[in-house]
Amino acid sequence: MKKILTTLSCAAILATVASADFARVEMGVGAWAQKPSGKLSYTNSGVTANDESRESQETQAYVWALIKHPVPVIPNLRLEYTSVKNTGLASGTFKEFTAPANTHTTLTMKQYDVIPYYNILDNTAWITLDLGLDFKITDAKYEADGVTVSGVPNTNYSDSAMVVVPLVYVRARVEVPGTNLGVEGDVKYVSYNANVIYDARAKVDYTLDFIPVIQPAIEIGYRVQKIKIEDDSAGNIDADLDFAGVYAGIMLRF
Repeated sequence: MKKILTTLSCAAILATVASADFARVEMGVGAWAQKPSGKLSYTNSGVTANDESRESQETQAYVWALIKHPVPVIPNLRLEYTSVKNTGLASGTFKEFTAPANTHTTLTMKQYDVIPYYNILDNTAWITLDLGLDFKITDAKYEADGVTVSGVPNTNYSDSAMVVVPLVYVRARVEVPGTNLGVEGDVKYVSYNANVIYDARAKVDYTLDFIPVIQPAIEIGYRVQKIKIEDDSAGNIDADLDFAGVYAGIMLRF
């Protein structure tokens, strides 16, 4: 939470400094009640070890900031942070450890999205349309308790990795005429062979316009992430995980 608040504070400072030069700055913070499902698996010599999700609901914080400027050739910028977490039960022999039945595991993925985008429509007939590219930076950590590592039983295993994946980004928004309501959806998507990653949201927000310069708002929506990776090379884990649930937060518009 301290890192999230620091990120939001930095975004607020950026908004204050840039307010004279940029057409619009928005930011938000909230919580996502996500329920994971799916599994991880590792196959070697025809024998498969599995890590099945326990489908335990997790609530994770999120923060985002959007900066739109009036220069057409330079893309606008959206920054996002959230985290997804899956607790599982593993059994079998993986590449680096052997897990007895019902071994408790944890997979945590901190996600930092850097999204340069172009504003195709800007509240034209109450419609906004953005197209861009999302660079999703994922800091992943996997842990397994009480497994056998290099012949040593009852060992706590841990591994981490950071990857960057580019995804296509599309955002559409409709301002409901005569109200302070907005309906919005966005999707980040990439697919290659049997591998698919997407991150999609749909929401409704309400703007409180009694303050002329800084307009607070509330948002509520539904978010779903899909991570499906099938690796045919030896020694790699296949993943088929989903994270879905309701989220809610507060926003500021400058």
